Amino acid sequence: MSRHVAIVTDSTAYLPPRTMERHGITAVPLTVVLGDRALEEGTEISTRSLAQALQKRRPVTTSRPSPELFAETYRTVAESGATDIVSLHLSAELSGTYDAALVAAREAAVPVRVVDTGMVAMALGFCALAAAEAAESGGTVDEAVTAAEKRASGMSAYFYVDTLDYLRRGGRIGAAQALLGSALAVKPLLKLEGGRIELLEKVRTASKAIARLEEIVADRAGGAQVDIAVHHLAAQERASALEDRLRARVPCLADLHVSEVGAVIGAHTGPGLLGVVVSPR
Repeated sequence: MSRHVAIVTDSTAYLPPRTMERHGITAVPLTVVLGDRALEEGTEISTRSLAQALQKRRPVTTSRPSPELFAETYRTVAESGATDIVSLHLSAELSGTYDAALVAAREAAVPVRVVDTGMVAMALGFCALAAAEAAESGGTVDEAVTAAEKRASGMSAYFYVDTLDYLRRGGRIGAAQALLGSALAVKPLLKLEGGRIELLEKVRTASKAIARLEEIVADRAGGAQVDIAVHHLAAQERASALEDRLRARVPCLADLHVSEVGAVIGAHTGPGLLGVVVSPR
């Protein structure tokens, strides 16, 4: 009997629905808690609703999927014919999602390899795609995991936020770093480093920060063939303008994806977010 390796990820991968369907990728949703309502990312809360809630300073928190939800997902995937599952998730430094998946994997009907990619957003999405493509080619679990880890090892993720306050509130960046940014009235550029969000540079104005983000991305891409993802929250014009400039500046661009982040990442970054993932092929 031939083995079928299925790929599971979580809703923070922000892969386009058509891409997930084409590659048979399943996403387990994280939860956004808005006031006293717990809402699943991707189906029960829109980014517009989230942005409006944040702008009104309504309380917004997020939570991982439960082990029971992962167990249900693994059961459904196994019943659809999978003989092995590779479950790829956002950084364990940022969420308990990886730990919940581990708990469920121990009781699954088929072997489940759970991977902490150290990534988030389309940085995670590119890892899931790499694993899915390896599996589609007849690859084993080890080969699918290796493909994802190889993609992750070359990945860079940078982002601009209007304020560090949302990251501070959610405990995703240190209070000292957040206060420094506020005290100096600077616009922060951040980087995903070792699965954590780290302050990369401090720039005086939003326009200069976004120009610097473009420069960093273009330098990082260099002359290698790369995929790029541009993310935003309630900043479509900024994202579209950056997309146009990157298309002109990156000579070996393979694919460029532009999308608004979902509610979970948006809750921790706030409106005005502009993020870029650079993924060498």
